[in-house]
Amino acid sequence: MITPLEIENKRFRKALNGYNSTDVDDFLEGLTRDYEKLYKQVTESQDKIEELKKSLVHYQDIENTLQSTLMMAQKASDEVKDVAQKQADQIIKDAETRARESTLGLQTEIINKSQELEELKKQFDVYKARMESLLISQLELIKEINRED
Repeated sequence: MITPLEIENKRFRKALNGYNSTDVDDFLEGLTRDYEKLYKQVTESQDKIEELKKSLVHYQDIENTLQSTLMMAQKASDEVKDVAQKQADQIIKDAETRARESTLGLQTEIINKSQELEELKKQFDVYKARMESLLISQLELIKEINRED
């Protein structure tokens, strides 16, 4: 690409019946100014494009990092959820086992207490029978004493 300085420094040879050198110089000066503006704009635009490309790469890196972080967070969340579910299942299983054991223990205790109650009833019946027998013998003795009188 031709630079504004090259346009400004360009010299034309003079020839017979050639162009008016003042007109050519004025035209070249105007062209140089306009071209210089355009050249600066293009250069600035290219610089801006490079900056934007760098920014784009930077933001793409950030996006990739965020996506990676999000995926890791999702994975960690899933793992925590799985562990929590397993713990909950184990707690329920343990509670059911303790409830069964407790129920069996209570049933055994009820059976034992029922057997103790039956044993006490039998002992009471034996005691009652002995007391009745003793009372009868005491009544007989009293009757015997009353007859002797």
